[in-house]
Amino acid sequence: MTEDKANSESLRDRQTTGEDRVRMVARQLSEPRTANWIASEADWSHKPTKRVLRRLVDDSILHRDESGTHTTYYPDYRRQAMQEAMRLRDSGHTVEELTDRLAEMKAQIRGWKDEFGVESPNQLRGTLADETLDADEEERRREIAREWDHLQRRIKIVGFAIREWDFLAPTTEPPEASS
Repeated sequence: MTEDKANSESLRDRQTTGEDRVRMVARQLSEPRTANWIASEADWSHKPTKRVLRRLVDDSILHRDESGTHTTYYPDYRRQAMQEAMRLRDSGHTVEELTDRLAEMKAQIRGWKDEFGVESPNQLRGTLADETLDADEEERRREIAREWDHLQRRIKIVGFAIREWDFLAPTTEPPEASS
């Protein structure tokens, strides 16, 4: 472990509690994870991690899925998308800058579609079966497929932030109660 990484980890551990770390990990989930995985990422023990996860489920921050062999936890993706759209709105970027970024992301995906003759990240992954590809090209295609998945999610969020630009504007007035 590098000295910088060791220093940043000890600083993190000194300035956060185990519960803080579990909450941070839980809020950043992009796919369902087990309590053991979350506890490991938060560097905290299993039993108190489960207590925090239970509270996060009770508060509708996380959802619990008990349908598989292991109970998993995942965030409310709508809440995450709304929070990210608000961060984009509050970031100091203009709506024109976000529109330009949206166009760049879409152009990147169109480029991959043209380059590989596919319509989706999974179709690109399917090209890995081509026995003429070398290991470097296989890894490149896997990385592009991951980036393509990421860009598709970002396009939805950035598009939402642009569409709802005025609605997402910070306000200092309390919302009016509906009658």
